[in-house]
Amino acid sequence: MTEYLGGAVIPTGFDVPVEPLRRAVHYTGEPGCIGDARAFAAQFLQQLRTEWCAAIDSRTDGELLLVVSELVTNADRHSSGPYILELEGTDTAVTVVVYDSSSALPRRFPKDPERVGRHGMEIVHALAAKVTVERVPVGKRVCARVELGS
Repeated sequence: MTEYLGGAVIPTGFDVPVEPLRRAVHYTGEPGCIGDARAFAAQFLQQLRTEWCAAIDSRTDGELLLVVSELVTNADRHSSGPYILELEGTDTAVTVVVYDSSSALPRRFPKDPERVGRHGMEIVHALAAKVTVERVPVGKRVCARVELGS
């Protein structure tokens, strides 16, 4: 809608809300799933560039792929069953959601440069604008929102 100074509102036909781009994929935990998840996310970002004209710089592109890698790796290592990766995005942000069958919530350890491993959630929290974790009836849901930059 276009609003003029006199208060008149003229419908333009372009004021319909647009749905975010959404894609999901199911993984069984077979070897190669983490690489497949990164490829899936890279394809999603390309589609976001095309369909949403999203300006995604190479740094943000790499950061989003790293968030996907860390969350899918956690699901792969710590659950006893299949897991789902969902991506939802617009021209301003991408939300990465991973569902897995483990009800154990991931831990974010204090920063320790001498610790070997267990830096996954620390990395996710450093790169994402918002991270939430919740139990769901089949396990847990980990969600990270990554803001897009240009």
